[in-house]
Amino acid sequence: MTFEPLYSISGLFVGALVGITGVGGGSLMTPLLVLLFGVHPATAVGTDLLYAAITKTAGTAVHGVHGRVNWKVVGSLAAGSVPAALLMLWLLAGVDRKSIGVTNTITSALGWLLVMTAFMLVFRGPILELARRVIGERMPPRPATILALTVILGFCLGVLVTLTSVGAGALGVTILLVLYPRLDVREIVGSDIVHAVPLTLIGGTGYWLIGEIDWPMLFALLVGSIPGIVIGSLLAPKLHERTIRIVLAVTLAVVAWKLLA
Repeated sequence: MTFEPLYSISGLFVGALVGITGVGGGSLMTPLLVLLFGVHPATAVGTDLLYAAITKTAGTAVHGVHGRVNWKVVGSLAAGSVPAALLMLWLLAGVDRKSIGVTNTITSALGWLLVMTAFMLVFRGPILELARRVIGERMPPRPATILALTVILGFCLGVLVTLTSVGAGALGVTILLVLYPRLDVREIVGSDIVHAVPLTLIGGTGYWLIGEIDWPMLFALLVGSIPGIVIGSLLAPKLHERTIRIVLAVTLAVVAWKLLA
């Protein structure tokens, strides 16, 4: 096993961002592996999913201790995301993942999701304000409707995360804030991180079974990311989240342009 310190440095940086914002796992790590280290997209996605499952378990412990998890939201999301992840893995197992078509599909989907993530990071406030005004002009949705929408959101996240390892951060958090406007943003972020654990674990295990995991790279990433996400989760209440989100959004936009160019 060859240990690559640059993977660990990358893991530390990305892990800290995940802990602070709930965003940055797949959004940064997968394109980083593809663009900077030249890893095949399918292997990058599979390795990153296992990486995310382990690092977000550490973040789950921190958020859980501070009571920043809504287990009803977590369960509703998982009811949709777990079947979606299994469906996507079944589809991926039946295709040639090294083919140009599959490679381009994963790369393009990753690039456009990064564009959407960057947009959500910058314009989350106006989007939420517009949603509140629209919802305020009509009857508030019934609990059953909110539950169904949360399950549908979970299904969409299951598809996106299993295909690209991106989607459970900015996209998921923003939509959850629309569905649950009375919940504190830190509780939404904590719940989103907890939900991502079984989702990424299932996805990562599936990629392992179809032979798309780079174990030495995963080990090196974890050496840096586990302390990174713990540090980020502890720092989250003390930092100006909006500034961090804008910097992250600009970074994602540049990465997306590189992937789609």
